[in-house]
Amino acid sequence: MLGSQLYGSWEISFVSGRDTPDGAEEATSQMSAVYAHEKSDNSVVPEKLPNNELCSAEVMEERELAKGNSEQPSASRTQSRTSVLSGLLAVRQAARRDRRAKFTSLLHHVTVELLRESFYNLKRDAASGVDGLSWREYEQGLLMKLKALHDKVHSGRYRAKPVRRVYIPKADGSERPLGVTALEDKIVQAAVVQVLNAIYEQNFLGLSYGFRSGRGQHDALDALSVGIQKTLVRWILDVDIRAFFDTIDHEWMMCFLQHRIADRRVLALIARWLRTGVLENGKRIPAKQGTPQGAPISPLLANIYLHYVMDLWVRQWRRRTAQGEMIAVRYADDSVLGFEKPEDAWSFRHALEVRLAQFNLTLHPEKTRLLRFGRFAMEDRKKRGEGKPETFDFLGFTHFCSQAKNGKFEVGRVTIGKRMRATLKEIRVQLHKRRHEPVPVIGQWLSRLFRGYCNYHHIPGNTRRLDAFRREIIRAWRHALKRRSQRHRLNWERMIALARLFIPYPRELTMHPYPITRFGVKTQGRSRMR
Repeated sequence: MLGSQLYGSWEISFVSGRDTPDGAEEATSQMSAVYAHEKSDNSVVPEKLPNNELCSAEVMEERELAKGNSEQPSASRTQSRTSVLSGLLAVRQAARRDRRAKFTSLLHHVTVELLRESFYNLKRDAASGVDGLSWREYEQGLLMKLKALHDKVHSGRYRAKPVRRVYIPKADGSERPLGVTALEDKIVQAAVVQVLNAIYEQNFLGLSYGFRSGRGQHDALDALSVGIQKTLVRWILDVDIRAFFDTIDHEWMMCFLQHRIADRRVLALIARWLRTGVLENGKRIPAKQGTPQGAPISPLLANIYLHYVMDLWVRQWRRRTAQGEMIAVRYADDSVLGFEKPEDAWSFRHALEVRLAQFNLTLHPEKTRLLRFGRFAMEDRKKRGEGKPETFDFLGFTHFCSQAKNGKFEVGRVTIGKRMRATLKEIRVQLHKRRHEPVPVIGQWLSRLFRGYCNYHHIPGNTRRLDAFRREIIRAWRHALKRRSQRHRLNWERMIALARLFIPYPRELTMHPYPITRFGVKTQGRSRMR
């Protein structure tokens, strides 16, 4: 049945999937169908209900419903945003009511107001694409430009520009290819992302944390730590997909999108962004696979692709095949899974290789590892005459088996040493270039850099490594200052006093709470992992 009875076909139009078995839609490909109707997997990762729907916060926190005018819709800040907010809210509610529904009318939600909001959400100082337009240049006469862009999008005259290819160094010495998208393409993509997020946030599973609203890297780290500590996990499978963003299959990508999106205009836009290719050394290279890293649409497309390829399959495998306990956390293309039984771990690894191969993906042979880890790892390795338990890296931290002061097992986490050394190397290079600037200017720059670094890395158990990071910064700064003049040497007493003015001690800065504390507050005891 076309159209929603509540909002009308002019506002939301979708086709229900309840006529098909289990709400599944057949994939238009040579391979088997992928089922779209799934919900958050509470036993793997807790489900966090959104707070923008009626009474959702009260249900999450297990408290009584609010009284008075709580049922009235929230007022918009400006009249110009009313249609945007109410329209996307209606899409979100319809997607939540029927998670098998196909939406046939979505492009009309991409309004001038939404384009304007997307423009101001972009980074001001981002690099320019092939169009050469900067954010501040485009802001001049913004309303007229956005109206023209809106007209091109809705009339079908909009054409995506190729992505400018750049390379950034990685910690291992290699280079990561990134794409710099043209400014107008960024604006349209960011607007479409907001529309699609209203739909797919109702489908994504709880184990997915990357590039999602209300979820971040530390949420994934907390879920992983609590899962390992509160379950009988003995084995860890550290999964890394080789060149994931560069090997996404376009045919499968469009097939997955069609499970929920039936608006041909939106699908055509996404297809153009996938096929537009890159501009490298003055030559346009058409894209036959992959999605450019750096484009606003890429993170969402990656999540959708892995939702159907991996997340749904992982949940099904855990329910039907696993003999013991199993946990899973995924952030973008990096995943960590925990198993109680070794036969489950080995069987899952083999099955995952077969599963990914069906969708033209492969595991990185060097970065994908299976290792003993958990509360029994020390005892198991001691019986075998082996050394300390192995470690694994996830989201910037090295995870290792440790003990709390009371002797109980806990997951220790410290900053990855290789990445910290790479950061220090870059700081030394910048200090050498800026050694002739005034001392207060350099001090303020180092203060911002160090505080920003600690904002992410200052977690319980990592203070000693941050202290070492601070000492190396001071040492590098002293070395740069001593090269400014040959008149005298800068002794350590003066240097320590100078550093104290700008670079605080880590213990003076705010620390992230313990994982079990923050995890418990956010889940309110709803997770079966605990």
